[in-house]
Amino acid sequence: MSLQCILFTGLAILIAFILVLFVVQRVVTTPLPIIKRHKKERRYFDPISVNDAEFPSIEEEPILDLSVIIPAFNEEKRLPIMLDECLKFLEEKSKQSSFTYEVIVVSDGSSDGTISVALQYSERHTTDKFRVMELIENRGKGGAVRLGILSARGRHLLFADADGATKFSDYEKLDVTLRDLTKNWQEDAIVIGSRAHLEEEAIASRSLFRTFLMYGFHFLVWLFAVRSVRDTQCGFKLLTRPAAQKAFDVELLYIAERLNIPIREVAVNWKEIEGSKLTPFWSWLQMGVDLFLIWFRYTIGAWRVDLKPHSN
Repeated sequence: MSLQCILFTGLAILIAFILVLFVVQRVVTTPLPIIKRHKKERRYFDPISVNDAEFPSIEEEPILDLSVIIPAFNEEKRLPIMLDECLKFLEEKSKQSSFTYEVIVVSDGSSDGTISVALQYSERHTTDKFRVMELIENRGKGGAVRLGILSARGRHLLFADADGATKFSDYEKLDVTLRDLTKNWQEDAIVIGSRAHLEEEAIASRSLFRTFLMYGFHFLVWLFAVRSVRDTQCGFKLLTRPAAQKAFDVELLYIAERLNIPIREVAVNWKEIEGSKLTPFWSWLQMGVDLFLIWFRYTIGAWRVDLKPHSN
């Protein structure tokens, strides 16, 4: 077989594969990402009254200044350190002004004592300020945050990692920037904590392989998703309520760029915390696949950029 025939055959197979993917995506996906939500996940437990109650909806009018969404998968050991710092800051802020808040810990199918630990804080601070959402199955960080967002009561929403890698008081810097971007909470705006200023230091302390993976992931983000943000993966993001309704993480930033939603990066204090669930290679490989699928689904029209994500 000639080289020309081999190239033609390969090209034909590639085109056929893309067509099959296109058809499958159009058939099995809906025009918007559907977030499955079990009946149990719509309710939270109150350890004081020993009863459960229904979470509110993101579509209702907000009644608090800030909702903090914390996804947690098997974070029994790291969660208390993060929550102690978070709640100390929020309580002090609420005493100094009319500031109101809530914390929602979303246990993402945890099999350790994450829920028990979180419920202790719910009992101590009451469910007016602290609620625990227990997901029946693991949805990944993005799915966990989305479900937390759907039950938030805040005008502004802050996503924060459970490992406490970012200093929580840096919320103030994000809040100032967000208010500079918008006239009120009813407008779309996003401010994300950024570790880009720490990149040179990180490269100096990392192996050549991890540095290669980091640059490879940055390239995939630029190619398939977001081009105006240097650090899309820092677990510290502040959003207005309308912006939070649209999506999450890289997908949120992908949508935001296409809708011209204002986005700003703010340098935050950050330190690497031991206890990651994935090695850097598998973590970045998984995120790379997710980036491609986000780009592919929106490109072929399986998902659209014009509405909020829906749950069922």
